[in-house]
Formats: sequence, structure tokens, C-alpha cells
Amino acid sequence: MRIAMVSEHASPLAVLGGEDAGGQNVHVAALSTELARRGHEVTVYTRRDDPDLPERQAFAPGVEVVHVPAGPAETVPKDDLLPYMADLALWLRREWTGERRPDVVHAHFWMSALATRDALRVHEDPPPAAVTFHALGVVKRRHQGAQDTSPPQRLGIERRLVHDLDAVIATCRDEVSELLDLGADPQRLHVVPCGVDLDRFAPQGSRRSPWTSGTTRLLCLGRLVERKGIETAIEALQQLPDAELVVAGGPPAGREDADVRRLRAHAARCGVGDRVNLLGAVSQDDAAALLRAADVVVAVPWYEPFGIVPLEAMASGTPVVASAVGGMLDTVEPGVTGEHVPPRDPAAVAQAVRRIVSRPDRLHRLGRAGVDRVRRQFAWSHVAAETEAVYARLLPSSVDVREPALIRARGLDRTTPEEA
Repeated sequence: MRIAMVSEHASPLAVLGGEDAGGQNVHVAALSTELARRGHEVTVYTRRDDPDLPERQAFAPGVEVVHVPAGPAETVPKDDLLPYMADLALWLRREWTGERRPDVVHAHFWMSALATRDALRVHEDPPPAAVTFHALGVVKRRHQGAQDTSPPQRLGIERRLVHDLDAVIATCRDEVSELLDLGADPQRLHVVPCGVDLDRFAPQGSRRSPWTSGTTRLLCLGRLVERKGIETAIEALQQLPDAELVVAGGPPAGREDADVRRLRAHAARCGVGDRVNLLGAVSQDDAAALLRAADVVVAVPWYEPFGIVPLEAMASGTPVVASAVGGMLDTVEPGVTGEHVPPRDPAAVAQAVRRIVSRPDRLHRLGRAGVDRVRRQFAWSHVAAETEAVYARLLPSSVDVREPALIRARGLDRTTPEEA
């Protein structure tokens, strides 16, 4: 199968840690690589953001990245890219004519889906197209309000796109509900989660332990933006006198930005500044070493479309205290691999941490269960197989293809909105 991936702002070649480089980059890179391992030919189309990039570049065996000229060849914040999607669509329209025509197109993020739809509209016999939104504008607007920098057209465009493409791939049950509210056809909805790199994130391996005081080692990992809820974790320290919090993410160590200054000031106001260690940006290997060394990973955002850090923590054998939102409702199993808490509730976070660490046998049992759960359900090989099954259902020969197992496992019958 010839598979075209469109990921307008998130290249699999990008260095993680930038403003718009994160989970989607990892998702596209890992999914493309695994699909290629399954024998498919994968081409990833992303916007050229550097004049020195080659037009075509090998990424992994069977995977090629194409840098499409759409807008200036420089870094542009993703929320400012909408005016260039017409150029991206026109280029793809020409690319997908003749021998470069893919069998199936998979768009990642709403602007990629817009460009994909417009590129395929003029084809007499267009290949089928699927979309993974990764985040929905209506959710972002609900939680960020006036701070939402998305183009005002986003909500209306997403509402149309759920009808215009052949399949919509949600990453969790919570997203299914949001998509149904947008008017998505249940028959076109599929649930395939994000995955985790089990070679990197595992209980075995090096450990990095920057904790210097306290007996309970807490870790927050990821971007430092306000919606990630790190302030909540800091406030929880007021009720956890024996705990120290390490925060990994943000600018490189030694450099400060507005988020770092905000968190330092908040820790000082809470009287816990001496127990909050802001490490700065870390590599993926360092992140894995930190996850293994922590007692509990605290992931308590206000909202989260999916949330990869809890999976990485569980794969590393570390229990998770997670907000009961988004994909974390599916990934973290309360009392089995960690605990759920309401967002913005530091007292609940403190109570959950105490429950986990109060008994060493419970701490170890939760860690082992997390490893087992991730290996069973969230390996990239499983995610690629489920995605492949969605593609196959869109092709003429797919009438007997089995329904993805994760849909069945989660009880998401696509026959009626009520049941979904």
C-alpha cells in the first residue's frame, strides 16, 4: 500500500522541544516507521521551514519525507499557517497525479486535513482520506478562551472536515464524544490511540536522579505552558512535606522564559521553592532515565487531547497521577496503574500521591501493572496494525477486514451516537 501522510507543521525530522514540536511529530514518525516495517511505502509531506532542506529526504527504511514549498521557508507558528494551506493543497494536487498517486492519504491536524481535502477535490477518482486531528479547536477554545491563538475559522473548518473526509481517527473515547457533537458520522469514526516507544521507555536502563531532598520523588515532564497544570503539582507540595518535584521541559537549562519565571514565582509564593527543581529541556533518553528514577509522575493538565507522558511513565514502571481528562481516561487505570484526579485540584493530587507511596508493595504493583498495560495495548506495532485496518476498510478490497480490536475493547459500537 502506498500511504501519504500529511503533517503540515509537525515533521518527523523536527527536534523535539520547540514551540510546535512535540507529540504529533513523534506520532507521525513512529506510525510511519511501523507501517513501513509492515511492508507499506510511506511518504510524509510537511511544510518546508528552512531553505536548506532538500525536497525529499529518507527518514527510515520505506519512509520518505517531502518538504513542500508552502509559505516562507522559515519557522512559522502553526496557528499562523492557515494562509499557506492553499499552496500546500495545490502542490499536493500536482504530486498525487499519475505514478505518485497514493492508495490512501492520512492527514494529521486540521490544517493538513484542509489541504488534503482541497488537493483531492479535483481528482476524478481520488484516493480515500483519513484524518487524525490530534487536538480539536472547540476543546482548545473551551479551556483557553481569549488565550486561544487559533485562527477564528478553525471551528467551522473542523466541523466541515468531519463530513468531508472518508474516515476520522480519534485517539480516545473523549475525543469521540467531541467529534459526534461536531456532527461526525459514527460510521466513519475509528478509535486508535497513540503509542509509545517500548525500546526507549522501559523499566530497565539508566536512571537519572536530580532529586536532592525529600523521600518522595515527583516528576512533571513536558511543556511548561499554563494549561499543563504544573502549578497544581507545585501547590500539592504544600501538603506533601517529604516530597520534591522535578520539572523537566521548557528552554535549555540556564535559560529562562516567561513560563520558567512564572513557575519559579509560583513555587516561591507557595513556600516550596526549595523543593522545586526546574531542569529545563531534556533529551528523550534523559526523559526515560528520569521516568525510571521517579516515584510518581504527576500529569495534571486542565485538558489533554491524548497525553503521551503517562504512557511513557507506565512503560517505565512508574505510577501516574493524572487528570481525569482526554486520553488519560483511557490510558491510566485508577487503582491499577495510578490514580485519576480532577484538574486544578492540588489537594486531590496530594492525596493520590500519598495513597501510592504509603506502601512500597502498592507502589511496585502499580508500576508493574503499568508496564503490562502499555505492552499489551500501546506498542507502536499495535497502533500501526490498527491504523492499517482503518485504511483497509476504506479500500475496495476491505469489505471483510476485521474491525479494529481497540474499538471493540472499548465498547465503541459505531452504529449510534448514543452507544459511542
